[in-house]
Amino acid sequence: MKNIVSLAFLILILSISVSSNGQTPTPTTTPKQPTQIKPADDEDIVRITTTLIQIDVVVTDKSGKVVTNLKPEDFEILENGKPQKITNFSFVTVEPPPAQLPTLKKNNSDKNTPPPPPPVKLAPNQVKRTIALVVDDLTLSFSSVYFVREALKKFVREQMQAGDIVAIIRTSGGISALQQFTSDKQQLYAAIERIKFNLTVGRISSFAPIRSQDTASPSLSSGLEADNLEVSNGVDEIERFRDDLFAVGTLGAVNYVVQGMRELPGRKAIMLLSEGFQIYNRSRDGNISEINSRVFDALKLLGDNANRAGIVIYTMDARGLQVTGLTAEDDVSGLSFDQVQARITERNNTLLDTQESLNLLAEQTGGFAIRNNNDISGGIRKVLDDQKSYYLIGYQPDAETFDPNKNRFNQLKVKLNKTGLKVRYRSGFFGIKDEDSKPEIARASDEQVMRALTSPFVSSDVSLRLTSIFGNDAKEGSFVRSLVHISAKDLTFTDKPDGSHETVVNVVAVTFGDSGVVVDSKSQTYTIGLKGKTYEAALNYGLVYSLAVPIKKAGAYQLRVAVRDDKSQKIGSANQFINVPDLKKESLALSGIVLSSFDPQKTDAANQQQPTGESSASSLARQAALRRFQSTQALQFGYIIYNAKLDKTTQQPQFTTQVKLFRDGKEIFAGREIPYTAKEQLDFERIGIDGGLQLSGLQEGEYVLQVIVKDALAKEKNRITTNWIDFEIVK
Repeated sequence: MKNIVSLAFLILILSISVSSNGQTPTPTTTPKQPTQIKPADDEDIVRITTTLIQIDVVVTDKSGKVVTNLKPEDFEILENGKPQKITNFSFVTVEPPPAQLPTLKKNNSDKNTPPPPPPVKLAPNQVKRTIALVVDDLTLSFSSVYFVREALKKFVREQMQAGDIVAIIRTSGGISALQQFTSDKQQLYAAIERIKFNLTVGRISSFAPIRSQDTASPSLSSGLEADNLEVSNGVDEIERFRDDLFAVGTLGAVNYVVQGMRELPGRKAIMLLSEGFQIYNRSRDGNISEINSRVFDALKLLGDNANRAGIVIYTMDARGLQVTGLTAEDDVSGLSFDQVQARITERNNTLLDTQESLNLLAEQTGGFAIRNNNDISGGIRKVLDDQKSYYLIGYQPDAETFDPNKNRFNQLKVKLNKTGLKVRYRSGFFGIKDEDSKPEIARASDEQVMRALTSPFVSSDVSLRLTSIFGNDAKEGSFVRSLVHISAKDLTFTDKPDGSHETVVNVVAVTFGDSGVVVDSKSQTYTIGLKGKTYEAALNYGLVYSLAVPIKKAGAYQLRVAVRDDKSQKIGSANQFINVPDLKKESLALSGIVLSSFDPQKTDAANQQQPTGESSASSLARQAALRRFQSTQALQFGYIIYNAKLDKTTQQPQFTTQVKLFRDGKEIFAGREIPYTAKEQLDFERIGIDGGLQLSGLQEGEYVLQVIVKDALAKEKNRITTNWIDFEIVK
C-alpha cells in the first residue's frame, strides 16, 4: 500500500507524522382488525382531537402476562361516567428483534476479552422503543445512589435491545435531557458515571436518624413546652418548603423530558427512579388534613402532558424495602416511649405518602409503580416486558369534552367484560385539543436552531456531515477538532452583478460536557461569495467548516452543530459523541481517526490531481469531513497512539494494531494483528499510524471502521484500547 495521504493535512488535523501499516479486507406483526371497526392509527398512540380520543390500554392476567386476544366488545370506555362507543380498535406489538445489541463486559481488562464493537446508528424508522431513565438526583439519598447506578449499568449491559434509543437523565442535568437519546452504550455508561450523591440537597439515608437531643414532632408527642412547639413548627415549615421546592423541580425536569420526547419515534416510556414526594399535609394528630396543591398540581400537569405525548411513565422507589422501625443509627436515650413511637409513626407516614405520589404519577399515564422491592434491575425488566404490546382504542367525543365551562379534566375509565384480568390505562385528559396544547413551533431563527440542536436526530433540510476528532499536542494539550461538510446544493445562492454567487449561512456549534454544561459555543453568520470554477466545485463537492475546541478536562463530550440558510430558513444539524481520555494517567489511548481515499488503478500523479476548482487541502478536508467513498477506491486512515509503553532495554514500543469492518452491527472483516515497527518515529508519546483497506466488492451503505491497539508492555487492565469511525460507500 502506497502512502499518498498528505502529511501536512494529517499534521494539521492530528499534529502527527505518519508511518505505514496497511491491511486489505476480503469482502465478504400485523394489528388485528375487527369488522366494522376502524384500525387505530399506530403512528399516534395518544390522540386528543375534537373528532377522536385515542388511548393505549394494557391488559394482563393474574400472572402479569399481557392478554392479546381481546375484541372491541370486551371493552367499555366511560368519559366522565358516560359510556362511549368504540370506533377505532387495534392490538399493537412493538417487541424488538430477539437479537440483542452487543453486550459490554463489566471489565475489559481480561486479555481474552475483545474490545466492544462500535454502536449501530438508528434512523427514526428503525426505532422500536424510546426509553428515558430519569434519575431524581435532586433528592436521592446516598444509600440509594449506589443501587441505582448498578441497576442502570445492568440495563445497558444486558437488557437494552436492538431498536432501542435510550437516555439516562439526571433531574439536575439541565438541557442535556434532550441530547442523550442514543443506542451507543459507551455514551450511556458515561451518563451513568455522572450520577452521584448530591451533597447540597440529598440525605445520607432515606430517613434521618433519631437523636436524643432532637425534639419529636409536636403533632405526635405530648408534654412539650410551648416555645419548643413554635420552634419545631417553624423548622417543619422550612423543611416542608424545601421538600416541595425539590419535588416541583424534579417534576418540572421530567416535564421537560416529556416535551423533548413528544416528536420522537417508537413506543415511548419514562422510568423515574425517585424517593417520591409529599403530596399530603398532615395535622397534629398525624391524619391527612389537606392535599399539597403545589406538588399535586405539578403531578397532574405532568401526567396530562405525558398522555398527550404518548408516553407511559413508570415509577420506581429507589429506596427499596425500608425498615421504618429503630435502627443502629438511632439514639433514643432520653426520649419517652411516646416520643419514640411518634418518630416511628412519622417515618411510616412519610414512606406511605411519598410512595403514594409515585403511584399516582404512574397510574394516570397507564404505567405502574414499583415499590418495596430491592431488585431495581428486576423492576426495569418488568417495565420493558410491559412495553411490548398494547391495545389502541378510540372513540368520538361529544361537544362537552372540550367545553371548559363544563369539564376541565375529563376522567376516563376502562372496564373489561371478562373477569380475572387487570387493565391499565390513562386516567384522563384536560379539555384542550392537542393542537392547542402543543408549544407553538418557533419561527424565530434562534429558536429554530435550538430545536435542531436539541433533537437526538439530525435535521436534513441542509445536508451536513460532522467529523469530530480528539487529538493532543505537546504544547497546546488536548483538543477536539471538528470538520463540518455542508452541501452547497441545499443553500440558496444569489447572483451578484460582478458574476459571483452569494449565500448567507448561520453556523451554531455547541460543545456540551457530560454534565450538560456548555463547554464551548460558537455562533457566527457567514456571507460566502464564489465565482466560476470555485462556485462549480462548491456545488459539486460542498463546503467544509472547521473549528477547534481546547479541552481542559478529560471526559465525555457532545458536539452539536446546526447550519441555517439565511434566505430559505432551511436547517441542517449533526451531532457526535466523543470520549476524551485522561492522558495524564499514562494509560494507552487513541486519537480520532482521519479518513481519505485514492484510486488504486491510477498512478500517484493522477491520484494527486484534484477536481477542477478544488485545492489539494480542500479535497483532503472534504474527504475527512464527508467520509463518503466509492467502492472502486481504497480507504486510507490515520490516527495517533498515546502513552505506549517502552521496553526498558530497547526503548522501543511493543504493540500490535488491528482493523475490523462492521455493517449493521455485524463484523464483516477482521484484519490480522500487525506488530508495530519503528521507522523514523521521533516522539514515542505520540506514535502516528496509517493503513488502508480495499473497498472493492463492498455494497453501498453505511460501514464502521474500528481500530484496536494492544500494548504487550502495559498493565493488563490498560493493555487494549480501541476507537472507531463510520463512513459511507456510494456509487
